[in-house]
Amino acid sequence: MKSLATLGNELYAGRTSIPFVGKRKLWYIIASCAIVISLICLATIGLQPGIEFKGGTQVTITSVKDPKEGPANDVLAKNNLATSARVSTTGSSSVRVQTPALDAQQLTGLKDELAQAYSVGSDDVAATTIGPSWGKDVSAKALRGLVIFFVLVGVLIWVYFRTWKMSVAALLALTHDVIITVGVYSLSRFEVTPATVIGVLTILGYSLYDTVVVFDKIRENTADVLTQKRSTYGELANLAVNQTFVRSINTSVVGLLPVASILFIGSVILGAGTLRDISLTLFIGMIAGAASSIFLATPLLVDLRSREADIKAHDERVLEERGERRTQAEARGETIDDIPVAAPVRPGHHLGHAAQPKRKKKS
Repeated sequence: MKSLATLGNELYAGRTSIPFVGKRKLWYIIASCAIVISLICLATIGLQPGIEFKGGTQVTITSVKDPKEGPANDVLAKNNLATSARVSTTGSSSVRVQTPALDAQQLTGLKDELAQAYSVGSDDVAATTIGPSWGKDVSAKALRGLVIFFVLVGVLIWVYFRTWKMSVAALLALTHDVIITVGVYSLSRFEVTPATVIGVLTILGYSLYDTVVVFDKIRENTADVLTQKRSTYGELANLAVNQTFVRSINTSVVGLLPVASILFIGSVILGAGTLRDISLTLFIGMIAGAASSIFLATPLLVDLRSREADIKAHDERVLEERGERRTQAEARGETIDDIPVAAPVRPGHHLGHAAQPKRKKKS
């Protein structure tokens, strides 16, 4: 079995090639199915907005010896709040109860009953009330931040790479990441909190970073694509993904390990809501972002660029001449290797000693 370093060298040199672009229809089908499933979950199950978004009252009971949800559920049922409230444990000695907005009298009665149910003092029961107008303001700002992020990213990529098609491909990949992350959040029934929004913006940054690295390599490989006749635009773009594949895997794994640790610690050990919310978003989003950078962004770019008249004519000419060379080689009983090398031939550039003609040994 090849080591990762050996595989990376072979992928970079073009001696081994994974057909990321050639199998793009398969990636499109898989991505489309994942998006449809996410949208179905979002439409049927929906999101579970936190109190910061929908408003309401939150009561936190601390110093609890046995933090179970049962006593709080009994109190809520007694006050006809069981269907509209939510109970969760946070850490090893705290219980959190979220209800619709309560008036002062209702809140005082609920605090006293919860203190009695968990055998704690009144000082160990704290309450916070958030109005619905504040929640709407937070939701509007979160949506506004997401839209501004997409606009700025689109303009930045357009200016940096000097083509709107790379910008469109990157934004489509980012949209895929957001939908998949939201779908998993809906399916897991985790609360959507401000930490979730922060996590979404963070994973979009991770995904964008991977995509820009791949696109930069594509720009390098295809700088003189029209002046050579060995490889099509799609082949050189696929080569760029192969050359950055091991790097993308390494950076994703390095980033996922601490996030997975935070997710485990936040969910299982500490039960901390904020850690759990942001770590789940990062964990799912980073996986989706790495996958979209490899399997979606570049194939989408190739489809967009292949519609250009000069690229289309060049690719047809390359394939036609390659077919002629293959036919001539088969007539001579020979075979030819059509795997593209690391970059197009550039006049005046040295291709290495391996590309030089070999001297015949003297008898």
